[in-house]
Amino acid sequence: MKPARDWTEYAADGGLVLGGAAAILLQLADPVVARGVAAHSAFARDPLRRLEHTLAYVYAVSLGDDEVERLAARGVDRAHAGVPGAVDAEHQLWVAATLVWTGMRTHALLRGPLSPVVAEQVVARSERLATALQLPAGVWPADRRAFDDYWDARLPTLEVGADARAVAAQLLHATALPWWGRTAMPLVRILTPALLPPAVREAYGLRVHRVRAAVLLAALRTLLTLIPRRLRELPSRRLLAQLRRHTERERTG
Repeated sequence: MKPARDWTEYAADGGLVLGGAAAILLQLADPVVARGVAAHSAFARDPLRRLEHTLAYVYAVSLGDDEVERLAARGVDRAHAGVPGAVDAEHQLWVAATLVWTGMRTHALLRGPLSPVVAEQVVARSERLATALQLPAGVWPADRRAFDDYWDARLPTLEVGADARAVAAQLLHATALPWWGRTAMPLVRILTPALLPPAVREAYGLRVHRVRAAVLLAALRTLLTLIPRRLRELPSRRLLAQLRRHTERERTG
């Protein structure tokens, strides 16, 4: 399968969901984020609900209209209310940056690297992931090169502490899942370390099972070539439809 040709194709690709656990582990490597998640999140009780809310927000900002985006942003703001550091620009920037970096990393492993033009689009359009949650204007990196510079400077400052490791264990060994979710978890545990930067992976005590990861990635690449684009984009269409129905109910009372 060829790399995405533009922002819309990239953002709607359900295959990027496979990088979700890696993005969360990167977010938790910021100790402030890890403390907030450990104290206020529900990974152990309902990990799929957390994933669905995150995806709904990302799709709303990336592909939805202004009304849908405002609805999704309000929901995230309510979830962050009272969480220490949740509205601090430094941590908002990092959380949004992990989604961008992990998305492009996942895409590269599954479909090949994005073209420079599309990568620039991804960085530019992803600014809304942070500014919709009150990141001040002008803080987001101006272009792909500035994003890479920010990322390279931020990685050495990360610290995987006890909170991060505890939440990571809940995430990677989640038991409160339907049968198909439990079946997929061994695959998530193979793929996630392969997506992480080496220093972060080592800080979590994870290691890449290279043969298993190579076999899994080859199988995923083959599978994605067989799945029609409309089916790969089903998660984004379904969640956006839910949000639009919600906005319609709000409008009509």
